Amino acid sequence: MPTTAIVWFRRELRVHDLPALHDAHEAHDRVVPLFVFDDRLLAGRFASGSRTRFMIDCLRELDGALKERGSGLVVRQGDDVVGEVVAVAREANADAVYWTSDAAPYARSRDIRATEALEEAGIAARPRAGSYCADVSRPRTKNGKPFTVFTPFWKAWEPLERREVHGAPRDLGPLPSSLRKGRIPSLDALGLADEVPEPVVEAGEAAAREMMNRWLRGPIDDYGTRQDDLTGGTSMLSPALRWGLVSPRELEARARERPGAGAAAFVRQLAWRDFYAHVLLLHPGNLRHEYQERFRSLEWETDDELLDAWREGRTGYPLVDAGMRQLARTGWMHNRARMVVGSFLTKDLHLDWRHGEAHFERLLLDGEPSQNNGNWQWVASTGIDPAPYFRRMFNPILQAEKFDPDGEYVRRWVPELAGVHGKRIFRPWTMTDDEQQAASCVIGEHYPAPVVDHKEERERAMERYRAASSG
Repeated sequence: MPTTAIVWFRRELRVHDLPALHDAHEAHDRVVPLFVFDDRLLAGRFASGSRTRFMIDCLRELDGALKERGSGLVVRQGDDVVGEVVAVAREANADAVYWTSDAAPYARSRDIRATEALEEAGIAARPRAGSYCADVSRPRTKNGKPFTVFTPFWKAWEPLERREVHGAPRDLGPLPSSLRKGRIPSLDALGLADEVPEPVVEAGEAAAREMMNRWLRGPIDDYGTRQDDLTGGTSMLSPALRWGLVSPRELEARARERPGAGAAAFVRQLAWRDFYAHVLLLHPGNLRHEYQERFRSLEWETDDELLDAWREGRTGYPLVDAGMRQLARTGWMHNRARMVVGSFLTKDLHLDWRHGEAHFERLLLDGEPSQNNGNWQWVASTGIDPAPYFRRMFNPILQAEKFDPDGEYVRRWVPELAGVHGKRIFRPWTMTDDEQQAASCVIGEHYPAPVVDHKEERERAMERYRAASSG
């Protein structure tokens, strides 16, 4: 008797090297691809209209890729996602449901519920890998504990066995004629608004694979020396990785085929992604509180005006403002800028890192709980991979001078400063009145004066963190 499998797509929106799809195709006569819009996630703690718009566009392209393979994407929506999956499996007379497992607490809880519900219905649950380069649950210290420092994790991660990389299946079989396909809803129908006017990358697997191929053909070779260059040097594949438009395993395998330090440095960054997933998988409470207990008593200030100035790129510090405006316009920010704006929020403005985490999750196309939480706790010095807090207090002026020496990044995103010449671009408030007039940039009128004094706030931050550490 012919067999049918459901492939439950979640955030791995591709057909190439997707173990759940590959295994379902290999083991069954017909594959029914399914996506369920989860009302609880869409309206949840980290709701994002911009990221949802990107996802919708990816789903539309995925539907096209599936149609090319004789199938199509079945769509459902509701606040009982597990119930929708079981209902479709029953309707299609499926023997099994395959999906890609994840590290986030919500996803893990959902997977447990799905496994139990499917088993009760007599349908096999078949979770598979696919979101990371390696099995992030496996690395352990000599004492059998999870890693909390990156370098020893990386040394344990490197020799882990890797799965085979697969191509895309050619023929998935037609959808059952009696099965209602459903439609991908519009963003308006979901009650969300897109806040990002110029998405940094095109949605969908085809565009992501083109970007990956272009990156691997040459630019990756300079990654080791250019990764902190604010005007370029990165792959910009983070949205593709977040939405599974490219396989991290395939990306790693192909990067390792390139000789040289650039590719090795890039693979190390993929290991960081796996590391943060490892941490969240084994320390799910990090989504709600600081990993380091000593800093759970750290007193954060409350200042809505300063928070708004930071969110809107009006702090008076050019690099901070450039990063925040890049995020607002494109849904992406260079990683070096992310570190600088994160340090500024937590250690210059003394505002809770959770404000930054939430703002980033609202706008980032690559917003992913494990990465975003890990990065914010890293820069706030409250998380894993500990380092003395004073080593993660980034001077926004010196950072701009080092990683944007010509001011190109600042001028691109803060056009008020386009006429400011030379080193004044890093300290525009030091311009004379004549210089301000010549640059068409009067401080306090066209561009704000610094909202705080970095040197003074650094000392305050040192006192706050020192007090929390000794308490």
